[in-house]
Parts: sequence; structure tokens; C-alpha cells
Amino acid sequence: MLGIAQGLTEFLPISSTAHLRIVPAFAGWEDPGALFTAVIQLGTMVAVVIYFWRDLVRIVRTWLASLRRPELRGELDARMGWYVIIATIPIGVFGLAFNDQIENGARNLYLIGTVLIVLGLVLAVADRVGARVRDVDDVNRGDAIWVGIAQALALIPGTSRSGATITAGLFLGLKREAAARFSFLLSIPAIVLSGLYGLTELLTGDDNVSFGALALATVVAFVFGYVAIAFLLRWLTSHSMMIFVIYRLVLGVIVLALAASGTIS
Repeated sequence: MLGIAQGLTEFLPISSTAHLRIVPAFAGWEDPGALFTAVIQLGTMVAVVIYFWRDLVRIVRTWLASLRRPELRGELDARMGWYVIIATIPIGVFGLAFNDQIENGARNLYLIGTVLIVLGLVLAVADRVGARVRDVDDVNRGDAIWVGIAQALALIPGTSRSGATITAGLFLGLKREAAARFSFLLSIPAIVLSGLYGLTELLTGDDNVSFGALALATVVAFVFGYVAIAFLLRWLTSHSMMIFVIYRLVLGVIVLALAASGTIS
């Protein structure tokens, strides 16, 4: 169940970390914890690598070649390599700086419900006022900086990494599908760093972890993550983000109401 939740929500703008906190709360299970959440993200990382493998091979190859061939540095693939690196720096810095808060206090259900609602409203505004005239080919260094800063907000459960980065892309004038594609490419190093950190902490910690269950959840997350990527990219070619906005608002209200009544904790 947690693998399905992770896979379906990692790339949809509805927050996978929120769902991995909410689903156990609704089911009456214990919170699996931030480290469990981080590790099973590796499954969704594999999904995005496989889905975009041609783009990734081209980007890595051109970026490496540009290090010794200056004439290639103006090409999109070479620039995209630098953009991914630039956009990953903020989430890496803030992730290390606020590690304890992320693993503990930030998983509060009141915070998650509130953030689901607030960021849902911001996404609605971005989808409404964004010019949506720029494609992935038009992405520049400034875009990478701003989207990278937005990505760091995903450290707060309920934000959604894809939701924050797509929202930033829409505000910057990117088309919906272009914003999603850029978001997915940026997700790879962030997910890898988070997953490897979580795996290292679990291997060296004293927690009694079922690695069989962890492996199963990761595999399931890969399968459903791949499906979610394909669905979202097709959906955004002809639909707005409003379905995700409504979902976030409704879920946020439900979480706050149930937490306030003591039904979930």
C-alpha cells in the first residue's frame, strides 16, 4: 500500500511524503518515518530514469563533452546538465540543514493538511496566470535557480516536489507539459540523494527494519511511478492542473478535520 501511494503521488503534484504520512494515519498504522519514505523513492527514481533514458543519455554525453569542447556549451543538452546541478543545490543544502526537523516535527498532520491547502491554492494561481508560452528548449539558468529554490520547499511534507517545481515553471511562463518534463529531470539527483541518505541511515541505525518489506515497497513504487509519469504528461497536453488543486484542497480539509477531532493522530 505504501509503495502504491509513493509511486502514484511522487510525480503528481499532490505530495508523496504527505500520502506516506496520511495513509498510515487513516489505516491506523504507525508512521513509517521519513527514512522509509526516502528509501522507497529510489523506486520512483528508477521509473523516471527509464522513462527519460534517451534524454538523460544525450544530456550526460553532451554535458561531459562540453567540459573539454567549449563550442558545445551553448547547446541545450549541455546547458540542461548544468541546470540540473544548479537546481539540486538548494534542496541538498536545506535537506542537510533541517534534517532533524524533517524527520520529526515536519511530519505533523496539522502542518501537512495546511500545506496541502496553501500550495494547492498557489498552484491554482500559477496555472491561471502563467503565460504558458515557453517550451523546455527555452529554459535558462534563471529558471533553474528559481525552480531549484521551489524544489527545496518539498522538504516540507504536503508541499509536493513535483507540485512546487511545476508551479514555479508555470509562473516562469513554461507550458504545462514543459514544466512537468523539466520537473521530472530535476527530480533524479534529488531523489537519489534523499534515497541513498535514507538507506545509509537505516543500515547504520538501530531501527528494526524489515528490508523485505522495504524492497517490495520500492519495486511497487517503481511500477506505479512509471504509470504516473506517463499519465501526467499525457494529461497536461490537453487539461489544466485544476483536478490536482481540488484534490489537494479536499484532502487538506479532511486531514485537518480528522486530526482536530482526534480520529487520526
